[in-house]
Amino acid sequence: MVAALVAWLRGMSPIREESTVEHGRNIAGLLARIAVGVVLMMHGWQKFFEYGIGGTTASFSQMGVPLPGVSAVFAATVELFGGAALILGIGLPVVGLLIAVDMAGAFVFAKMGEPLIAPSGGQLEVTLLVGGLLAGFAGGAYSIDRFLFRGKEKGAASLETAAA
Repeated sequence: MVAALVAWLRGMSPIREESTVEHGRNIAGLLARIAVGVVLMMHGWQKFFEYGIGGTTASFSQMGVPLPGVSAVFAATVELFGGAALILGIGLPVVGLLIAVDMAGAFVFAKMGEPLIAPSGGQLEVTLLVGGLLAGFAGGAYSIDRFLFRGKEKGAASLETAAA
């Protein structure tokens, strides 16, 4: 079953003649996007549907987050929809930056001053910040972005080759 999935993904690859190492990078990028995306979606879901935006706003207000109502909507939206976009591979660089901003805010306002590795530490926020950036900028070939912008990449590669 795993071999069939790998064969299917190779067939999807916009880079038909990719090396084993490149294929491994693409699979790793896909897995990173899925892992980070799922965790973010769970947190965004909590903010929207379990705590509600009102509860999230109240919590943000207690933590001293500036513009807690706007910040709550921003965090919930980035986490839920940004997580989904990460999984699908849509708008990866923009989504990666938005996740980094969201997690930087979470770290500064909710975890700053705590030991990094502790039950209340900020290791999750730091990991999601870096993971979001990595998945956004090195998310692999198996993404909707890669298929949408494949022609532009080939054109850019042709220009680079011609210039050399």
